[in-house]
Amino acid sequence: MDTSRRDFLKNIGLGIGSLSAFGLTAKNAQAELKKKLNKIKGLPSTEIAQDEDFWFYVQQAFNCDRSIINLNNGGVHPAPTIVMDAVHRYLDFANGAPVYNSWEVLRPRKELIRKKLADTFGCSPEEIAITRNVTEAMQIALLGLELKPGDELLTTTHDYPSMKNALLQREKKEGVKVKMFPFRYPPKNIKELADVFEENITSRTKLIEVCHITNLTGQIFPIREICQMARKRGIEVVIDGAHAFGHFDFKQKDLGCDIYGANLHKWMMAPIGTGFLYVKKEKIKKIWPLFPASDPLSDDIRKFENIGTHPDPLELAIGEALAFHHGIGAKRKEERMRYLRNYWAKTLDKLPGVKILTSYDPEQSCGIGTFKVENMDLRKLVQVLFEKHKIYIITVGIPSFELDGEKITGIRVTPSIYTTLRELDVFIEAVSYYLKHGLPS
Repeated sequence: MDTSRRDFLKNIGLGIGSLSAFGLTAKNAQAELKKKLNKIKGLPSTEIAQDEDFWFYVQQAFNCDRSIINLNNGGVHPAPTIVMDAVHRYLDFANGAPVYNSWEVLRPRKELIRKKLADTFGCSPEEIAITRNVTEAMQIALLGLELKPGDELLTTTHDYPSMKNALLQREKKEGVKVKMFPFRYPPKNIKELADVFEENITSRTKLIEVCHITNLTGQIFPIREICQMARKRGIEVVIDGAHAFGHFDFKQKDLGCDIYGANLHKWMMAPIGTGFLYVKKEKIKKIWPLFPASDPLSDDIRKFENIGTHPDPLELAIGEALAFHHGIGAKRKEERMRYLRNYWAKTLDKLPGVKILTSYDPEQSCGIGTFKVENMDLRKLVQVLFEKHKIYIITVGIPSFELDGEKITGIRVTPSIYTTLRELDVFIEAVSYYLKHGLPS
């Protein structure tokens, strides 16, 4: 049994106080989970994804508010109890004598967290900067790369507003040109997305910004193909991995990318206010830091971390989140989230007026799914779902493929590994009811 699995089994008991309702103690729960892990060892991840006995014990690792059904885990994800316990432990210790306990004792331990993150992403620790979120990570790169007036920056209309704003600020300030294009959703196949990027490249294109997976419909992009195509043309590619890291299983070598930003407080389930920036070693010196450093053009990845006084305990608790992630198994986690997405989507897909806007192709999607309903006020539906059923969910405005500047309203659904099938049944039953009977006036 590897270290992360042992850590997982040891620590998951900290998050299962609610098991007392079932007559189970933390010690018993750990024993049961260990037996379950041994039993499923070697089974396909797609089969384990449907094993409710296994996921029952994983669900108890979260101290979640079950008085609401949270189907917006894509916004920010609750951390497992072992992660929050670590945050509290580190915060209490730091507060005892901050100038010594935090700066002299805790801060140096960040280097081990950097190594663990690098191991998980599949790169050198000297290529990982720990940031406060993906916005900070991405804007370091998007604002720090050298460009000149007339250079073209290429992205899609589906990319996240914070990243598009960074590009548009450079357009106003420096005279570069931002070009955004739509794409069909869901596309016929993933190659279609690589092709549409290639079709929009011009001789002036110097930078591409692309989501690994979009926040609007959960569309996964062919990052490796886009990076290969751009590299041949001398174009830099900056990848927004906000919803990807910890969501589905991949390594840096699978992407072939040079610059990648990610949140850790989404699907990696680390404390709120954590993320990372990966920059290939030889590219670090080409990027100016967002916050000035003593040597801004050095090749030391730590130059991107000069943000002044900040809470070291949040960064250290990333270690517990990584142990939890590896303890479950990245591929098992991926397949569980894809199974949950299919569970609700394929049921609603059969109802009249419902259109699923996310591909079922595993190469193109995972746990995020979005749907629309013809002739229904979806904002009101979302409001009614919470007021009457305590289902928390959101609408998203998705740029139209056919009509420039127009947006389609969809409902984005993002359950997670702590979500129960019964909670999804409540959601399905409620939506089905209002489709049949209409919304209350």
